[in-house]
Amino acid sequence: MITLKNVVLRRGAKVILDSASVTLNPGEKIGLVGRNGAGKSSLFAMLNGTLHEDGGDFSIPAQWSMAQVAQDMPETDQSATAFVVEGDVVLLAAQTEVEASEASGDGDRMAHAYMALYDAGAHDAQARAQALILGLGFKVSELDNPVNSFSGGWRMRLQLARALMCPSDLLLLDEPTNHLDLDALVWLEAWLKKYQGTMLVISHDREFLDAVTDVTVHIENARLTRYGGNYSKFEDLRSEQMALQQTAFAKQQDKIAHLQKFIARFKAKASKAKQAQSRVKALDRMEKIAPLLAEADFTFEFKEPANLPNPMLSMQNAFFGYPPPEGSPEGTPPTVIVQNVSKSVLAGQRIGILGANGQGKSTLVKTVARALAPIQGEMTEGKGLNIGYFAQQELDVLRPADTPLEHMIRLVKEVTAAGKISGQQTREQDLRAFLGMFNFSGDMVKQAVGSMSGGEKARLVLCMIVWQRPNLLLLDEPTNHLDLATREALSMALNEFEGTVMLVSHDRALLRAVCDEFWMVSRGGVAPFDGDLDDYQRYLLDEAKRQREEAKKAGAAPAAKAETPAPAPAEKKPVPRDTPEQRKLDAQRRQQQAEATKPLRKEVEKIDQRMKALNTERDSLQALLATTTAPAELAQAGKRLKAIEGEIGMLEERWLELTEQIETAAV
Repeated sequence: MITLKNVVLRRGAKVILDSASVTLNPGEKIGLVGRNGAGKSSLFAMLNGTLHEDGGDFSIPAQWSMAQVAQDMPETDQSATAFVVEGDVVLLAAQTEVEASEASGDGDRMAHAYMALYDAGAHDAQARAQALILGLGFKVSELDNPVNSFSGGWRMRLQLARALMCPSDLLLLDEPTNHLDLDALVWLEAWLKKYQGTMLVISHDREFLDAVTDVTVHIENARLTRYGGNYSKFEDLRSEQMALQQTAFAKQQDKIAHLQKFIARFKAKASKAKQAQSRVKALDRMEKIAPLLAEADFTFEFKEPANLPNPMLSMQNAFFGYPPPEGSPEGTPPTVIVQNVSKSVLAGQRIGILGANGQGKSTLVKTVARALAPIQGEMTEGKGLNIGYFAQQELDVLRPADTPLEHMIRLVKEVTAAGKISGQQTREQDLRAFLGMFNFSGDMVKQAVGSMSGGEKARLVLCMIVWQRPNLLLLDEPTNHLDLATREALSMALNEFEGTVMLVSHDRALLRAVCDEFWMVSRGGVAPFDGDLDDYQRYLLDEAKRQREEAKKAGAAPAAKAETPAPAPAEKKPVPRDTPEQRKLDAQRRQQQAEATKPLRKEVEKIDQRMKALNTERDSLQALLATTTAPAELAQAGKRLKAIEGEIGMLEERWLELTEQIETAAV
């Protein structure tokens, strides 16, 4: 077990832990919670040996192996699969020993080395790595792409896959969900529930914590308090404790009054479909968390919009995507992601946008936000439409050298030049006061944004949006850098907002609390999602199960592919009428596809036969290794086994390429 007894931990002059004590038992799944800056990451640093306690007693079993997500951005030309496989340090050590033993010519050493290599799981390492990669949202066609070819967020997903690949007794996860969409998040939850070791996770996603933890450790005032149960249970216990503290009573009542507006909003809609029903379930906890919100030092609200056009905007046969890259040959067509969208966005709607990564959620939002032009079709905006847009990359476009005050002054100039000022205060003193509402006070208004945390940058972006007094909010993953208290503040502010909200988020608690309806972006279209988030999550898990079963029936190697929740729509598509002409066209299309894929399917059959023979030979060699003691025989069997594993690996890769080509031809 892990024990801390009267531990003192400092970082510079700051005391992180002061006489802190806690015990963590083997196999427990622990959520580590506390305000930003409370010391969660510092405690992780002590657990992994980067920091050492300044006093007290700290112990962790010496024999435990540890895995954690590296925070550096990987720079390598290795393929994604090879990079993740190297996360298995036990396998890596076994491979190194095999090479050393072969160089030594020592038969006994070679025999033991090959046995260790087999025990380390060399025979299925590639399949395990690819299961992790695909589960985290990558495509089959990307398995062999160089790590350097991916963007920063996708490289961090590979770092997460690498950590999960590593055999461990202790797994440390610091904000593992930040770069994931909802599909990958559901997959990760399912994976972590099966993890056998001890796990500590830092996260600001309450539903993720509820799903994967059974113990909560709270860091507050340099002390550690252990609570049995997940985050919701911690909230209940914590709120009971705080309710007894009358010193916070007045502030708590103010928060409860704030929450009553939230509750009233959805009580009126309790009869509206399944998504409204799921919202009603969330109301039960609102008064319980009032004491916790009373502790929060940050709340805000959106100003009442100056006007509410209805409809806000209308889309008719709109196609969304990206223009040809600069320098493309003349006549290069644009890339279409979403097509034939005919929908209206009405005043007061609260729309959650669902869909797998790459299906076009952000493309849709960017086009509505005017960051992209529609490729074709009509988009008609209501008179007086004023958009507030929080983009995924919004934090990246803040000017690092500028201060919050300079950002606000520049915003005033831009909005004034566009003729959109509608009563906002523009004097520097007023802008300072406005920034103070978002916890930018004193010297912080003159601090360079580049030196601020991700949460502070996100607050600045929210501040700039609120100041513009929008009537349509487009929020694309707004919570990535927000702590739990700020997420609750955002949730309340959105529920009091009188305009329209379109929200893309992997934070299910926020989606449940804010959205009345859901749109599904998938297979090139947009359609209403008939269900709530529980239905969507069950759908994803059912799809994963279905794919696993299909892979088993096919007797194929890529179990990796079967582990991936499929990005598929939940909406029901209209079925064409079964006319003779349609049947004839369908038959012709099937015949053309069969002819086009015939050589590919023949090669797949040959690969299946070869892999079957290799698997049979591998089983025989493994049985031999388990029974024989002759060094020469062991060494020879080990060499042959290594060769078989290599050939199987190449055949698996080719199988994946061929099946992808066949699937593409069938679309």
